Amino acid sequence: MLPSTLFPSLLLAVEDLSPQGAVNWIPSILVCLILLLALIAFNYTTKAGIIARATTKEAVRQPVFLLCMALAIVILFLNYLLPFFSLGEDVKMVKDCGLATMLITGLLIAVWTASTSVAEEIEGKTAMTLLSKPINRRQFVLGKYIGILQAILWYMLPVVIVFLVLIYFKVSYDAREGSKDAPPHAERIHEVYQVLPGIGLLLMEIAVMTAVSVAISTRLPMVVNLTSCFAIFVVGHLTGLMVQAGVLKLEFVQFMARLIATVLPSLDLFNITAAVATGDIVPPIYLGYSAIYCACYCSAAILMAFILFEDRDLA
Repeated sequence: MLPSTLFPSLLLAVEDLSPQGAVNWIPSILVCLILLLALIAFNYTTKAGIIARATTKEAVRQPVFLLCMALAIVILFLNYLLPFFSLGEDVKMVKDCGLATMLITGLLIAVWTASTSVAEEIEGKTAMTLLSKPINRRQFVLGKYIGILQAILWYMLPVVIVFLVLIYFKVSYDAREGSKDAPPHAERIHEVYQVLPGIGLLLMEIAVMTAVSVAISTRLPMVVNLTSCFAIFVVGHLTGLMVQAGVLKLEFVQFMARLIATVLPSLDLFNITAAVATGDIVPPIYLGYSAIYCACYCSAAILMAFILFEDRDLA
């Protein structure tokens, strides 16, 4: 079942920037801290953590990692400097283009790393050497997945900092270009605050696609993995349109559309383009439901990876 049909009211929910609204974000912050501590414990207390640390080091040393990071930062600066001629809405355009840039480059790193770190190690018999040690196949797959996510976090850290700083200064830059008074500090912080939920949803979308890519990599080579992930990404953003009432008239077509929307991830759930365009703030409850969906789908995808890799011949 599509989350967009389960929680239609959440897609339109907004929240004002207020002291009460800030307090509502405390549970989200605590959850992030707990996840960070769990990630550290996983890396240094489990056998799969050994694989995860090695995968992260391998990923950040790839030329693709540094290239995507540099490309993202350059595009963010270009978005900051170049006018969009959007009749005073340049800040919103910077947010939208910046989130899209981070999503595309982050997905490229995730899928590329999954292909090289999983598929090529299986094809090159490196995985067989690792599995000859006291590490089973499930630990191997889980370690690879967590390692790739950690590489994405290292990629996002400098890029997000640059993105938020540019948004902060873009507000005053546009005011100066339009011969207006300098905006107050609170207005700049509000613009930065409004985009933070989008970064969280962006990470969830990358986590889902990474799980899918790892599952595919256990059986298929790099080229097929990249192509399949691209197709899933496109269809995943269209699943909401595919099942809208009244759009599809044939019962068989409706059934197939709902089947595809159920099997493939509903990536449009993580899209906040509408919220950015209207200047609304995505509420914590929406982030919570999105996180639950992300965790469930990632778990299902990794479970499928366990099944596909369990009887894979490595000899």
